[in-house]
Amino acid sequence: MNLQSLLGNFALILFVLMIVTGVIWFLDVFFWSKQRRAKADAALAEFDARIAKLSGEGIKSDTNGRAALEASLLRQPIWIEYSGSFFPVIALVFFLRSFLYEPFKIPSSSMVPTLQVGDLILVNKYTYGIRLPIINKKIINVNNPQRGDVMVFKYPEDTSVDYIKRVVGVPGDKIVYKNKRLTVNGKEVSYKPLPDYLDDGNLTYYKQWQETLTGVEHNILTDERAPNFVPDPHQYPMRDLCSYNAEGFACTVPTGQYFMMGDNRDNSLDSRYWGFVPDENIVGKAFFVWMNLGNLKRIGSFH
Repeated sequence: MNLQSLLGNFALILFVLMIVTGVIWFLDVFFWSKQRRAKADAALAEFDARIAKLSGEGIKSDTNGRAALEASLLRQPIWIEYSGSFFPVIALVFFLRSFLYEPFKIPSSSMVPTLQVGDLILVNKYTYGIRLPIINKKIINVNNPQRGDVMVFKYPEDTSVDYIKRVVGVPGDKIVYKNKRLTVNGKEVSYKPLPDYLDDGNLTYYKQWQETLTGVEHNILTDERAPNFVPDPHQYPMRDLCSYNAEGFACTVPTGQYFMMGDNRDNSLDSRYWGFVPDENIVGKAFFVWMNLGNLKRIGSFH
């Protein structure tokens, strides 16, 4: 599933804004404010001298303008004032979304019924390790993705695009998907039939199952009208580790790579088509729906 963050290159935009406003804030605190203070002190000294001279000549002067003069000379230019005000806010947002949590919006149905179109989700950015923002390079290892996790990652064929799928294969796993049933390392995943699922968008019923993948229970959909085979798989890296036939496919997941599938199995463009997700493409683990404007009941955690 293709995910769109609120703005395509929001992380880069935030980074640039943080640097620009931060530099302005730094220059103002350590240089420009001192220059304004020195200029104000000189003007106030001149003001006081003039008042003292007039007083010596017996002329009474109004000193109320001193405070206004000082405030005027110390006042920050508008562009510096706004930069200084925005800098801590921008820095906080950049830190939160780069190292802790990042919001995304679900635009398509490939993770139905787990995630619905319009769900606004939060992604944990540190559970799979601390990564440098922008370049997404891991600097501290924490945990590795596990089977059953719902993970956001950079689409291997276009890393400017974020996708979300479920992890079904970790490095070294032998994945077999035959007749719409998943087998991992020779052990068939268990399936419990559930009532058919009605897709309100196209008024179509799909078969619904509770799939238990390495202890993680979640619901999936299958379309009995869709073929068992994978039509037109791409020529992706290490494709020789996968074989395709009329009943499905089999893949061995290479080191440092992950195999991803959508919960809406017959309506998901996933690893069956474009291959493996390298570790360096990982964004984080999705764990919470914080808003859906069309259905407030969607708010909450999910498997």
